[in-house]
Amino acid sequence: MASRGGADDFFRSDVEPVLREHCYECHSHESGTIESGLALDWKSGWMAGGDRGPAIVPGQPEKSLLIQAVRHELPELHMPEEKLPDHQIDVLARWISDGALDPRVTPPVDTESRDWWSLRPLRRPDVPPGEFDNPIDAFVSAKLQQEQLTPVPVADPTTLLRRLFIDLHGLPPDAETASQLTLRLSRTGRIDATNTLDRTVWKEIVDELLQSPRLGERWARHWLDTIHFADSHGFEHDVFRPNAWRYRDYVIQAFNDDTPWSDFVREQLAADWYSPDQSDRRVALGFLGAGPYDQSAAATAPKSFEYLDRDDLVTQVMAAFVSTTANCARCHAHKFDPVSQEDYYSLQAVFAGVGKGEIPFDADPVAGAERARWQRLLAAAEQQQPSLVMAPENQEIVTAWESNGAAAWTVLDPVTFLSAGGATLQKQSDHSILSGGTRPDVDTLTITVKPELQSITAIRLEVLTDESLPLNGPGRQDNGNLHLSEFEIHVFQPDVNEGTRATIRQASTDFDQSGWTIQHAIDGDAKTAWGIHPAVSQSHHAVFELTEPLQLQPESVLVLILKQVHGGGHLIGRCRLSATSAPPESTLVLTPEVAAIAKRPSHQRSAEQQLRLSSSILEHHAARMLRQLPEQDRVYAASASATNERGTIRITTPREIHVLTRGDLEKPRQAVGPGALSVIDSLPSRFELDATQPEAARRAALAEWLTAEDHPLTWRSAANRVWHYHFGQGLCNTPSDFGRMGDTPLHPELLDWLACELRDSNGSLKHLHRLICTSETYCRRSTATAELLERDPGNRLLARANRQRLDADCFRDAVLAVSGQLDLSMGGPGIKHFTESPGPQVTPVLHYDAYDMNSEGFGRRSIYRVVWRGIPDPLMEALDFPDLGLLAPVRGHSSSALQSLTLMNNRFVLHSSQKMADQLQRNQPDATGQIRTAFQRVLLREPREEELVVLVPYAQQHGVESVCRLLLNSNEFLYVD
Repeated sequence: MASRGGADDFFRSDVEPVLREHCYECHSHESGTIESGLALDWKSGWMAGGDRGPAIVPGQPEKSLLIQAVRHELPELHMPEEKLPDHQIDVLARWISDGALDPRVTPPVDTESRDWWSLRPLRRPDVPPGEFDNPIDAFVSAKLQQEQLTPVPVADPTTLLRRLFIDLHGLPPDAETASQLTLRLSRTGRIDATNTLDRTVWKEIVDELLQSPRLGERWARHWLDTIHFADSHGFEHDVFRPNAWRYRDYVIQAFNDDTPWSDFVREQLAADWYSPDQSDRRVALGFLGAGPYDQSAAATAPKSFEYLDRDDLVTQVMAAFVSTTANCARCHAHKFDPVSQEDYYSLQAVFAGVGKGEIPFDADPVAGAERARWQRLLAAAEQQQPSLVMAPENQEIVTAWESNGAAAWTVLDPVTFLSAGGATLQKQSDHSILSGGTRPDVDTLTITVKPELQSITAIRLEVLTDESLPLNGPGRQDNGNLHLSEFEIHVFQPDVNEGTRATIRQASTDFDQSGWTIQHAIDGDAKTAWGIHPAVSQSHHAVFELTEPLQLQPESVLVLILKQVHGGGHLIGRCRLSATSAPPESTLVLTPEVAAIAKRPSHQRSAEQQLRLSSSILEHHAARMLRQLPEQDRVYAASASATNERGTIRITTPREIHVLTRGDLEKPRQAVGPGALSVIDSLPSRFELDATQPEAARRAALAEWLTAEDHPLTWRSAANRVWHYHFGQGLCNTPSDFGRMGDTPLHPELLDWLACELRDSNGSLKHLHRLICTSETYCRRSTATAELLERDPGNRLLARANRQRLDADCFRDAVLAVSGQLDLSMGGPGIKHFTESPGPQVTPVLHYDAYDMNSEGFGRRSIYRVVWRGIPDPLMEALDFPDLGLLAPVRGHSSSALQSLTLMNNRFVLHSSQKMADQLQRNQPDATGQIRTAFQRVLLREPREEELVVLVPYAQQHGVESVCRLLLNSNEFLYVD
């Protein structure tokens, strides 16, 4: 066989020219044609093969489809049509016979594809010359001058203020605020016919709005649309996710805190990797659980479900962060963009180790740090790791335990003792109870004692050997074993008729049978139990630590119940009970071997013995400290360990991912590791990860790839989204598709400048908001001249503002605001704007028309309402709230009869109109005053005389609530100019 270097030379000089001359026309990325799915312009292409499978079998030319095709051995497969010369066929056969060594390991991308606008290197363009305070205006003006178009003047103050408030907060300003801000603008400057705006005052107003918590509530909604976040699973089993809302609150807080975009990306993909000791950051992983979840398929077709669930996650990540439709390469190489199947499945491999469900986290960072500390120590103690166990701060804990000594136990003298199964019980001289006589199949011992202690912190149960028991016991089963199903402590105080059951915090023992641990004796499940096999023929003990110390009086009675209901005669043969008032740390149960070490003076212990003793003490201490921490919160997310309807998911090893022929799970090809897109030359397309690294390392590697400073897509994508939501359309009007099937920006230099500005300002979205909102381009009127309508009807050149309709959330929130119902409480579980009744299967029936609009929480902002994927709110659906079974980077804008009827007659509009009318009537004595106030609230202006002439008699005849409803349906309210 030729050397590697010689084989590469042979391939380059002899083999590749034959392939290029005769095969590339129909089977290469360069030609844009991959017939039958077979690519011959790179190694993985022929290895994967096309519709017929691998084209080459290294070392076996006679079995290789390529050789059969060029030799015309198959009647239906003559490739090329004109047979190759024999010497060229011999070159191909020799190459395959020698092992088909192929140096073309990088996916080929044609030069034209690499030169697509969004894939070009991101460089900051020069700002066009001119006297502009804001670079945005310089770029826009340069384009307008090039087209010889004149922009429209700046809008009036009230119009600008309403636009700004709704853009940044999703709420209109109230009449008083609008009046005060207009006055501020007028005191130091004015917006007049010369198109000048007092930028100092305007910037101050913009900055004030950027500091408000309303900002996060508005902009979080945009992001949640982009990643199709909702509060239910979707699909046929459309069940509620009670803890999904925590991620929504995270997004709101992130935007209010102006979290750097790189950090925002990293946290959502791999917060558990970047902040392992800050479990409160794990709530960001709700991003990974944002999409739908096919619960039925997860149970009936798990392999297919996992594949499609990963596909949805890849689609979400790549669309949201880099505006790429990578999912189009699932069945074949992307038809339009330079994304190979191997790229796509490498992205799937990034998420091959996660499952969706609820994951725990500590909302309190202090508790989270404490939990992380004790979890590390617990793990180290269990594995007896010297570096942490023998650390000075942990040895202080060990020394304190040894100084305090073991707990002093007081043996409890049984007053009465009963066997429910009919066994004969005898009290021994040491106050133990020996069971004899008939051996029932199951039994429950009830032992009554009168403790001498005034306070009890723990109860000890000893199971003791005895010559009368099989194999010396301590159990009565033939093999000496026993099964304690449940251990209960009941307290009866004097002069109280009923007893109370004491709560057991934890249990520990000197020996656990595999699968039959002492924890099973306090889990409330009679089907589980504590056992001691094979350590029979020797005594054992267990300690039950109480949640709160028992405070006893002289006549107090304890009733101790030992349930042994597993069956098969697995009963306790001899037992003794003791109590202590010592602190919990003193009740540690040591194995006999470790107990023997503890009895030795410290200077007589070997290093190994000290490590073993220390590990036992610290394991107990860390476990106890963990139990004292508050219960963790939960968020619906995705992780290697999560809990959902199917139970707890624990993925110890990420699933192996293969490239699939035509996306068919039954046709796997080569395995792939985690990676991303190959087309970006400056970044690695495959992540070289150590096999010993945790699963989160894969997600972190993708996060690093996405947030690289020279990434051409990430920063353009984020900047374009911000622009899109301010102007109603992006500089690229397909925010989640920067490929050839998407839009091409008319202002590519401006987009690149904004992308660089975002990147170089530490990823500050507020900085970008500030730049955009203080530009003259943003402040222009929305009215257009005849010339602009003719030459630029879509306003791509930005000579004017875009008139935009209030979206569903803004409409509802604005109605709540002007009707005096708005509740600005932030955060917490979502509000259900419906009542529920059981459905025929899993999905409930939601009754939106039965919801009490006077109930608490109704007036909260729409961001806090529960969004049920498959059962939408009729009002919000009519106003084009998106279907969040799908990604929604852009909201639709329909105009239908149903929409008009809904706006006029929906019970929300009727209720709010009445609420506003009630307030107007309380505060204004006549219809004229009521209508004036209504106009100020809803439209931020005084009514014109001709309007009053019509509306005053209308209000007198039909009620002022009808006028309110009319105003809420006016274009002046429904649209932002």
